[in-house]
Amino acid sequence: MNTFVENSYFGNGFPDDPILKNNKMIVRTDVDNVRKVVAACLKPEISPLIDSNLAKKNGINSLWFKDERNRLGVGSFKAIGASYVMAHEAINKIGYDFSEEELRSSLKGRTFVTASAGNHGISLAYGAQQFGAKAIIYLSKTVPSNFIGYIESFGAEVVIEGKNYEASMAAAEQAANRNEWTLLSDSTWEGYSAGIDVMAGYLVMASEAFEQCPETPTHIFLQGGIGGYPASVAACARKYYGDKPKIVIVEPTEGRVLQASIEAGKAIESPGEVSNMGRLDCKVASLGALSSLAQTANYFMTITDEEATACLSELEENGLQTSESGGAGYAGLLKCIQNNGCEIGPDSKVLLILTEKKPN
Repeated sequence: MNTFVENSYFGNGFPDDPILKNNKMIVRTDVDNVRKVVAACLKPEISPLIDSNLAKKNGINSLWFKDERNRLGVGSFKAIGASYVMAHEAINKIGYDFSEEELRSSLKGRTFVTASAGNHGISLAYGAQQFGAKAIIYLSKTVPSNFIGYIESFGAEVVIEGKNYEASMAAAEQAANRNEWTLLSDSTWEGYSAGIDVMAGYLVMASEAFEQCPETPTHIFLQGGIGGYPASVAACARKYYGDKPKIVIVEPTEGRVLQASIEAGKAIESPGEVSNMGRLDCKVASLGALSSLAQTANYFMTITDEEATACLSELEENGLQTSESGGAGYAGLLKCIQNNGCEIGPDSKVLLILTEKKPN
């Protein structure tokens, strides 16, 4: 198994990619339109960019952390994901000249359902609460129990089904079809592209980070998962910076579906054991996201569960407490420094994203 894989498809994408050929499921970069909807309905505060002294300790020029641990008070960058899609539907229904009462009941009578490894489900539950809809979240048996109570605290119904994320998603899709609910996944697959709209919400975080950065980063490390988050941020980065930053996708060794697909030159499944990086532990990629990453990302790399855990105490000592999933970008950077990977050197200026708070 390769630790570091350089993307030979950068700039062009997979050959004979049916998504590119049919001009479908293209990752959005319309930052201004997304921000307008989000500002009107969700009113998020700008999350901070932290200029860390860990750069000097690790022998690089600069190190910035975009801190998403308290986005909308929900605890993850995904807070503006599913909730953005609902906000957009609300605006389409009631326009921009609305009362608070109209906004809070704008999607009353609607039921949204999804599967989640944690954070997307929280975003869906939060959004449904804001707009008067009902949320039903399918979780697999591997999702930590503390996520259940947190999702339920937003008024959502939680269903535990399936041995992994993929199985719980299949169950959610069946329930949506059976009950005529709205399936709102953050993934995409053949015949389903609504995840592209969820990904658009992540542009708020990405555009903030790029505006806050005092210089153009030489490297941007992004956690993998099914691919939606890194694909959205990478596409936004290319819009802001062109080809200058090296974009590195970090995955667990037990969930290296994006790296494995890049190696294969097409989307493939990548089975493995359960990883402690729960929000990144995915065996099937989002097709639209993978197609985009094949064009925008420079490197794909893996870290072990032990490497993800090892860096957490250092992050906490520097006021950056997070989970293994939230700190995976930093673990990836440390591995690159130790192994001369991904063109990291003394002049490197690195942007990382703390994607979530540490679960209670």
